[in-house]
Amino acid sequence: MITSNRYTSAACNRTPESLDWGEDGLIYFAACHAIAVFDSNFQESSKIVRTLYGHTARVNTVKKIRNVPPAEQTVDLVSGSDDGTCVLWDSREGVKYTLKGHSKGVTQVEAIYHQRDGLLVATGSADSSVKLWRREGDLFECFQTIDLRTGYCFALKFCTLPRSGGVMLACATDNDLVTLYVSSGEQFVVAEKLAGHSDWVRGLDCVTEGDDLLLASSSQDSFIRLWRVSPRDQVRAQRSFEEFSADEDIVLEERVFSVELEGTSFHYALSLESVLQGHEGWVYGIHFNKQDAQLRLLSSSIDKTLTIWSPSPDSGIWYENVRVGEVGGSSLGFYGGKFSPDGKSIIGHGFQGSLHLWHQDPANSTLWTPGTIIGGHFSAVRDLAWDPQGGHFLVTLSADQTTRIHAEWSKARTWHEIARPQVHGYDMQCLALLSRYRLASGAEEKIVRVFQAPGNFVENFQQLCGVAREADGDGEEILKTTPQGASVPSLGLSNKPVFNVDAEPEPDKKHVKDMYPEHYFVPTTMDAPPTEETLMQNTLWPEMQKLYGHGYEIYALAATSDGRWLASASRATSVEHAKILIWNTSTWKIVQKLQAHQLTVTQLAFAPNNALLLAVSRDRTLSVFQNKLNASDETCDFQLVTQTNKQTSVHTRIIWCCDWSHDSDHFVTGSREGKVVLWAVETGEGGIPTARATLDLKGESVTAVAFARRTITDEQQYL
Repeated sequence: MITSNRYTSAACNRTPESLDWGEDGLIYFAACHAIAVFDSNFQESSKIVRTLYGHTARVNTVKKIRNVPPAEQTVDLVSGSDDGTCVLWDSREGVKYTLKGHSKGVTQVEAIYHQRDGLLVATGSADSSVKLWRREGDLFECFQTIDLRTGYCFALKFCTLPRSGGVMLACATDNDLVTLYVSSGEQFVVAEKLAGHSDWVRGLDCVTEGDDLLLASSSQDSFIRLWRVSPRDQVRAQRSFEEFSADEDIVLEERVFSVELEGTSFHYALSLESVLQGHEGWVYGIHFNKQDAQLRLLSSSIDKTLTIWSPSPDSGIWYENVRVGEVGGSSLGFYGGKFSPDGKSIIGHGFQGSLHLWHQDPANSTLWTPGTIIGGHFSAVRDLAWDPQGGHFLVTLSADQTTRIHAEWSKARTWHEIARPQVHGYDMQCLALLSRYRLASGAEEKIVRVFQAPGNFVENFQQLCGVAREADGDGEEILKTTPQGASVPSLGLSNKPVFNVDAEPEPDKKHVKDMYPEHYFVPTTMDAPPTEETLMQNTLWPEMQKLYGHGYEIYALAATSDGRWLASASRATSVEHAKILIWNTSTWKIVQKLQAHQLTVTQLAFAPNNALLLAVSRDRTLSVFQNKLNASDETCDFQLVTQTNKQTSVHTRIIWCCDWSHDSDHFVTGSREGKVVLWAVETGEGGIPTARATLDLKGESVTAVAFARRTITDEQQYL
């Protein structure tokens, strides 16, 4: 059997410095425990082309190593994680070295290739230390530990000093200072401390300009400071004010430090070049880019903007050149941003894990247009379902409080998120598709919410995915009868339908909850996958029904393939609350309450023939119900036909998941102790289901199983 990855959906981890744009044109970003490699120009679209695995906890920071010599091409990427390790990667093959030494998570990493010392690596950790590493033979060893006492490292940056070629390490900690360390023999020693910021420094970057070095620092005080490091032939003595003559120009204060390299002293003057003000919130990241002798600086802030700064060719004064970002929505700004190697594109990663891409217009250098991007959930994905009519899209639901729809863009043959039907205020738990354009979802609340696709989604789905209108019967009906879109009032959780965008009711006729809406729906015709801003505000589905019946938070949902019956279950610690409710989707009334379990039902599944309902539970048992009435009947009569108990169940721990085979003759269950059990519907003695086969994955917890809806041969199926 040959398998290939068609689509990877992932959000960038919500930490600063967790994304970098390499000289190879690929973007590397932290995605949960892994590193995703993203090509922003894949077939004139975008795609995650591979993922790198080597950490066992959240990846906090990712850096592409610059100017790698040809002989050292095997290590070109470095990352740090909450597992306390720093990993050096070959970005094409995987892990090369794992650096262990910190007692807590690694929050900052930095690396540089030096002509004399080879590859130097710096790691900052939550254990209040910074460690410096170099290669010793075939291993990397820590040669110095900088004790921050109770301090915390927020940023690290290696710089190559002009003229001497020595290495300088800039380190920002929680004392609002930037400490400069220079190499002296086998150790790094403090050369200078840069004061000026009034809050924590969160970003550092450097670039050479002529014979000088420019160091930029960004802070939570919303300011960016530029520091110039200039070589000096000798140390100038500081003069008092009385020593200046009346006609002598006053120059900026310079602080001088010296570096000893191989018996030679090199002197450097340090001065404040400029202070950039323009952001209204914390500035998390900065990145220099130099193309065709033009120097630019990109800053990313929690105020929802990315700003490009550049010096005036005449006066040399730095000014704001371009500002891009998010408008509206419920986003919370940017954690970082990077230039592309050619400086013609920029990417930012947001507080909610979203990626934002802009390209410079070839005809107008000050115009930047949004690019096609990928994205994903930034918390655990808890449920998913395929489009029941041909599998044209996939619906996913997550603890990040969103429901998202992913589909293939027919023009580029790449997958993207095309809609976000629900942006909720509770963590999402489960979903069920009643038809292509109708879904039910459950969150950590007592209500089941039912949504209907709006007309604007149907139009864009058909346009982006190449679905013919005449072949989409439900879509044509929806275009005639349903709202254009939906919006969420500022004090509510329900997606309200929007029928006529132009007609807005008078303020005194609105309900108090709708007096001050935050989001307004605007119909959009898409010829490319939507951007994050459009997804958040303009792709909601209107809520058509709320289903009340459970006493605790909804935990599991399932629907028959024809969408007639919906089954729901909630969290439970007693038999009464562990009942399964069967809903008629025509009247939205409860038609049955099924009792079989004592604790929470963790998953429900209707068989493909719609006559059987399978339930698995926290009480380590399973049950199967059968509808004794015909499918054409107006009501249903599900009766318990088989059930295991604690003595007859193969599972000894909580059963997490279940699914049916395509022919409805077998079903499978998976549990916490790592067992996957195949059962036959035919019951044995005492009405107990028959276990046909058991797969024991020791040390694992099986949380999801699924049968393919077709067979390989007469006797084989995909599981």
